[in-house]
Amino acid sequence: MIASTLSAQELFRAAYENRYTWDKGFPGYTADVTYKAGDQEIKGQARVGADLKLEVLGVEDEDAKKAIHGQLFEMSIHRVRRTFDETHGKNSFSFGETKADGAVEILMGGKAEGDKYELKDNEVTMVHRHIHGVVVTIHTFSSHDTGEGYLSHRYDSVYHDPKSGEQKGGKSVFEDEYQQVGNYFVLSRRLIETDSEGQVQAQEFRFTNIEQLDAAA
Repeated sequence: MIASTLSAQELFRAAYENRYTWDKGFPGYTADVTYKAGDQEIKGQARVGADLKLEVLGVEDEDAKKAIHGQLFEMSIHRVRRTFDETHGKNSFSFGETKADGAVEILMGGKAEGDKYELKDNEVTMVHRHIHGVVVTIHTFSSHDTGEGYLSHRYDSVYHDPKSGEQKGGKSVFEDEYQQVGNYFVLSRRLIETDSEGQVQAQEFRFTNIEQLDAAA
C-alpha cells in the first residue's frame, strides 16, 4: 500500500501537486454567461483577467450579478498555482483512519490544527476545513483528468458551526464541466442543487463563446 512507503506529508504533497492549476502564462478569457435560478434566466458577459480580476458585464440584477461573480471567484481561486510550501509550510501531517473504500485520512497539525483530508488515487476526495468562522466539509465523487492534473466533477459541500456542530444552511451538490480553450481548461457549466429542509433549489451557470484574451489584454 502506498501509504506505508510514503509519509503523510509526502502523500498529501503528491495529491496537492496533482490538482489542475493555471500557470503564469494564463492569459485570461471572456465568455457569455447564462444564469438560471427557478423561473429566472439572465444573460450577460464575464471577463477573467490574466491577473484573475473578475468582471460581470451586462447584468443589471444585483443578486444574479453577485451569484455569477461568486462562482467565478470560487472557480478561479482554486486555479491559482501556489507551491506546497507556500500553502502548507506551517502545517504538520499525520495519518488517520483508512476508510472502507481505501481512502486514507490525513490529519493536520500546526497552523491548520483540526483540519483533515481524505486521499484516494492521488486525489483529495474529502476536505474538512475551518474557514471564516465555520467548518466546511466537501466530498468529491468524481473528477476530470486533464492530463495536467485533476478537476473535481461532482462534489457536495456543507457548513457547520465549529463549536456546536450545528449545520448552517443547506447541503449543496455541485456538478462542474470544463472546456479547453487554448492550453487551459476553464469552467463551462456549473450546476448547484441545494437541499434546505427538504426543499431543493437549483442554480445553473453556463459559460459559452469562451475566447482567450491576448497576452497583452
